[in-house]
Amino acid sequence: MRKQPKIETQSAPSRSKQLRILSISPSDEDHLSLQAVFSHTKWLFFKARDLATGVELLQEHEIAVLLCERDLLVGTWTDVLEHIQTLQTAPSLIVTSRLADDRLWAEALNLGAWDVLAKPFDRLEVIRSVKSAWQRWQDSVHMRTGAVRTMDAAV
Repeated sequence: MRKQPKIETQSAPSRSKQLRILSISPSDEDHLSLQAVFSHTKWLFFKARDLATGVELLQEHEIAVLLCERDLLVGTWTDVLEHIQTLQTAPSLIVTSRLADDRLWAEALNLGAWDVLAKPFDRLEVIRSVKSAWQRWQDSVHMRTGAVRTMDAAV
C-alpha cells in the first residue's frame, strides 16, 4: 500500500503576481471542494492536512490567503493565527467551519482573521472572500514596501 504525500500542489503557469492559497484541514472533502472552486482560476493552491505541514508550506512559499478549518487534528485555527502573526508577510486568514455561527465570526474577526466561511462551501462566497482577502494582503505588502522605501530615503 502506497502512502500518500502530505503536501500536494496544483500548479499553473506564470507565478509572478499569482495568488497563492493554502488550505489547512484534516478533511479531504474540504480540499476537493476548494480545488473544484479554484480549478477555473490561475491561482496556485496548496493543501495541508495538519498544522505542521501547513507551517512547512508557509515557510517555503509566500502564501497570500490561508483557509483553515476551525478544528485541526492537533490544534485549532488560533494556533495557525499565532504562527502567521510572526511572519514578515502574514497571509490573510479565513476560518472555515460547519458551525460558522455569529460567535465564531466575532471571535475570529476580533483576533485578526479576515473572514469566516461556512461549510459546505458556496463557490461564489469562497471566491468573494478569497479575492477580498488577497486584496487586503496586497495592500499590506504595498504599505510595508512603501514604508521601507521611505525609511531608506530618509537614511
